[in-house]
Amino acid sequence: MTARTVALTRCSGYDGPELAEALRRQFDLLGGAGRFVRPGDVVLLKPNFIAPRPPASAVQTHPAVIVEVARLLKDLGAKPFVGDSPAWGTLRSCVEVLGLEEPLRRLGVPVRALNRPRPCRLGDGRTVVSVSSVALEADVVINLPKFKAHGQLMFTFAVKNIFGCVPGKRKPYWHFARGACSERFCRFLIEVYQVVGPAVTIIDGVVAMEGQGPMGGHARPFGWLIGGTDAVACEMICARLVNVEPDRVPLIREARRLGFGCPSPQAITLEGDDPSTGLCLDFRMAEPVPIRFSLPRVIKSIVKGIVGS
Repeated sequence: MTARTVALTRCSGYDGPELAEALRRQFDLLGGAGRFVRPGDVVLLKPNFIAPRPPASAVQTHPAVIVEVARLLKDLGAKPFVGDSPAWGTLRSCVEVLGLEEPLRRLGVPVRALNRPRPCRLGDGRTVVSVSSVALEADVVINLPKFKAHGQLMFTFAVKNIFGCVPGKRKPYWHFARGACSERFCRFLIEVYQVVGPAVTIIDGVVAMEGQGPMGGHARPFGWLIGGTDAVACEMICARLVNVEPDRVPLIREARRLGFGCPSPQAITLEGDDPSTGLCLDFRMAEPVPIRFSLPRVIKSIVKGIVGS
């Protein structure tokens, strides 16, 4: 196994023991869960809680994925918690609509808002962004994004999910400040990812979202979990699974320009199931929309956050 190993495991659904086994295989193929987590570690499970939408919509990371990873970590003696800072709605509403409260309570796994912003200087040495102290103080971060088409960035696979560690309504501001140029916005996302430093990513592609993601698309059975320690390698394999050349994806292009992560698909070591058994040749892409939010939209979002808090 190498730093650029990507684990591929087939999984046809979220019910029954199949998902638990597929997730265990993910960790085993990457060197075992003990490679990332030790007994007593406080572990942030960072799903994609973008807005309060039910599991069938494929908007959020499926609750079964979150619960099974939490269960696996509890068995290791770790102390996992689930955390995010949704762009729309509240953390509580996102958790409730997924039916996560009770299964997490039974496991003794808390849910914590990614708040308490801490100023962090990005790689350019000039830009300072507020990142949640809750995320930064965790011993380990495990990234659990959703496989989705995306109108602004073509796809969201691994890196962008960590943008959720920027608390609350600061996210619309950065869409405004960096969104005029896709390269600048992708560079910003990569630098936030580097600040948080997830130990491993496991992408929920059992059911993916095609079409007008990240919220307006349609659920599509896809049948894959994709994992690795190199987020860019994971992004490259995800692109290949839907028959897209990785260099077409803006975030992968910018990562290569910056020298961040895996330099090419040829450098990746694939473990697990044969990707040719589940290639999707007709995945529907999103119609492109601007990354940059208008100033009135940013102001409206901030006001809504203040009123709803």
